[in-house]
Order: sequence, then C-alpha cells, then structure tokens
Amino acid sequence: MKVGVISDTHIAASGFRKIGTRIINNIKDDLDSLKAKLERYFKGVDAVFHAGDLVDLSVIEMLADFGQVYAVSGNMDPGEVKSKLPGKQIIELSGFRLGLTHGWGSPHDLSERVRKQFAGDKLHCIIFGHSHHPYNQIEQGILMFNPGSATDRRFAPCRTVGILHLEEKIRGEHIEFD
Repeated sequence: MKVGVISDTHIAASGFRKIGTRIINNIKDDLDSLKAKLERYFKGVDAVFHAGDLVDLSVIEMLADFGQVYAVSGNMDPGEVKSKLPGKQIIELSGFRLGLTHGWGSPHDLSERVRKQFAGDKLHCIIFGHSHHPYNQIEQGILMFNPGSATDRRFAPCRTVGILHLEEKIRGEHIEFD
C-alpha cells in the first residue's frame, strides 16, 4: 500500500486569505498548480494524509481526487477548518497503526512532543507537520515522518511531500518539488 503525505500547504481558495497567503507567506501555488505537481507523485496512492495547516477545506476536495483523505487541523487553520477536522487521529491501514497530527511550538524537539501526544497508543508511525522541514527517523521504535511543506521553503532548502510505503515494514520517502 502507498500513502501520499502532505502538510503545511497554506493555500486559500479565494478572498482576503488568498491575498494574505500570497503576500505574507510568499505562497505562489494555488490549488490547480499544486494538484498538477502532485499528479506525478500521488497518482495511484491508496490514501492521502494531510498533517494540518490546510487553511482552506478546498485542499481536501482537491486531494480526494487521488484517494481517501485523512486530515487534521493545524495552528494556522481558521475556525471553519478546525471545526471540521480533529487535532489528531489514529488510522489503521494495511495492518499498521498510524498517528496523524500537526505539531506546535518550536521546531526543536518537535518529534518528541508529538510522540508524547500519542503516549500509550501502540503506533508504527506518527505523521506530523508544522516545521515545514522534512523528517524521516525511527525514534523509540516508531517511524516519525514529516513530509515538509509542499508550498513553502522558508525553513527548508526545497518544497517536499512524502510517500509512506506500507509493505512488510513501513518506510517513508521524501519527494522534492524544486
């Protein structure tokens, strides 16, 4: 099984948020251009995880063209998004238990904080975002996976998304857009 993983898209569909996203966050992509980039990598995935900071629910609608979407809200999501999406969830796919959350605070020790958020849950992998920086490490027997940001490279050398391969073992892969 193959899962597309994305986070921190910060894409607003229209109005003031769209203007603010483009000017303040320097996000050049819109839904159509992001979808065009993702088609090469997410075509044929069985599911898509979005680890928060969508900014607009239309991002989920776009991602649904690739497969079943699982998403959580992030710290930059407006009330409308937060009211529709949980802050964290556990998903079971292909015999694996996967935790999905956004994250918060400083990027320092972010993986430790999100791991503690799922304390007591027997997970194979925790997917998180927030830092905009890709991360793919085993910690205390759990794959900690951050896809980075598909639209913003302020905190990383390039824009990235991820693929989780759920086979005999779980394995994460980062894909660079730039």
